[in-house]
Amino acid sequence: MLRDAGCTKRVIIHCCTVRTVAEQMMKRIDCDRELVAAGALLHDIGRATDHSIMHANIGAEMVRKLSLPEEIENIVRKHTGAGLDDQDVKEMGLPPGDYMPRTVEEKIVAHSDNMVSDNIVVPHTHSVDKLMTKGAVRGAERVDRLHLELSKLYGEDLDVIVQIIGEHPRLVGPCGKEIR
Repeated sequence: MLRDAGCTKRVIIHCCTVRTVAEQMMKRIDCDRELVAAGALLHDIGRATDHSIMHANIGAEMVRKLSLPEEIENIVRKHTGAGLDDQDVKEMGLPPGDYMPRTVEEKIVAHSDNMVSDNIVVPHTHSVDKLMTKGAVRGAERVDRLHLELSKLYGEDLDVIVQIIGEHPRLVGPCGKEIR
């Protein structure tokens, strides 16, 4: 689907890396595993046409047009950082709507994305520091809170995932073929 939508290989590898991080979280967090895997793979589908903050909204619309479940559409729309509040939405010129991850599945995908920079698995502080540098203090605080919430469900600090799967984990496609 990502390839058919027009996503570059770089975006596809990023999405597969996010799915790999999410899979590690799902080993110890109770959730709908198929929904998380699908949402993680499709979270950046909007980057096929747009690389701005609008990619999440565009991607959600693409998912809707593909007649995929609304839960996947919501994951795609809400995956940015640890969500965007009403003030963020207004400041960024996004269409009005709910951009805050609320279900555990939405939160796992959003935070897995926070722990992947391009195709490298990183501690969550990488995203926090990046947001702070941009002056997005509220966003950085939300990422920290989401990290604490999911770490509690996981049973230990999620930053351990970097050591468990490595910065460049082995990526396997749906047919069992290695992706690189």
